[in-house]
Amino acid sequence: MPEPSGVSVFIIDDNETTRAVLRMIIQGDAYHVIGEANNGMLGLERARRLRPDIVCLDIEMPGSNGLDVLVEIKKKLPNTVVLMVTGSNDRATIVTAIQLGASGFILKPFNSGIVLDTLDKTVALLKPRLKK
Repeated sequence: MPEPSGVSVFIIDDNETTRAVLRMIIQGDAYHVIGEANNGMLGLERARRLRPDIVCLDIEMPGSNGLDVLVEIKKKLPNTVVLMVTGSNDRATIVTAIQLGASGFILKPFNSGIVLDTLDKTVALLKPRLKK
């Protein structure tokens, strides 16, 4: 079976509806959702195995904070781009996420045009970091 074209994306979010909406928005010719997880530790384990180009990572999850998972992803998958998914506009959290290595944010509630625009801009700016 041929490898799907496009940039590979992995979604980590505890909310099933959020994952489904993101998957529907992202999946297409330019982006291929290769997997998802409903918590940070499982997401980290799967991302390490699948080695996605981009991870969409929820900040607030029970059990494992998205910022902690971000640190681990950047340690174990330094070329993977991480976009934080959040409904919060807490400036301190945003600044911390950027300092820890987040490349951008996808804000809830989702607007499909804005989500795809964020992905497109991220890929354009960070192309050298992507493995493709």
